[in-house]
Amino acid sequence: MKEILQTNRLILRELTIEDSGFLYELNLNPNVIRYTGDRKFDSIEDAKFFLENYNDYKLNGYGRWAVIDKTTKDFLGWCGLKYDKERNETDIGFRFFEQYWNKGYATESAKACLQYGFEKLKLEIIIGRVRTENIASIKVLEKLGLIYKKKIRF
Repeated sequence: MKEILQTNRLILRELTIEDSGFLYELNLNPNVIRYTGDRKFDSIEDAKFFLENYNDYKLNGYGRWAVIDKTTKDFLGWCGLKYDKERNETDIGFRFFEQYWNKGYATESAKACLQYGFEKLKLEIIIGRVRTENIASIKVLEKLGLIYKKKIRF
């Protein structure tokens, strides 16, 4: 597994097949996926299939990364950058187990990802997409310094 970066409390690394169970469990919680447009995985095997076919690292040099607590080594969720070829843009995204909400992990990891994207990857623009009713994620994006630009249908 390839480590990408660290923050004070977190390690961000590439997702691996061994994370299948975590992704399966993460997406089982309807509160976690409420605003994402994603569905839950039908099984751990579905999550494994997703990870086996996740090519963002190879295609783009970056993607969504596992967020690991430095102290406990617990898998907290994921955060990272995703390139959308059709739109020719990179977005910042994050998803955490509900028990880790409101502890600053999304802001801490996303801030590090933005810095990585701008400084290491030399990206010029990184966007954030969020549903208007997802107030918590809007607050995270605002803390990161992102500015509302326009409403889109997605």
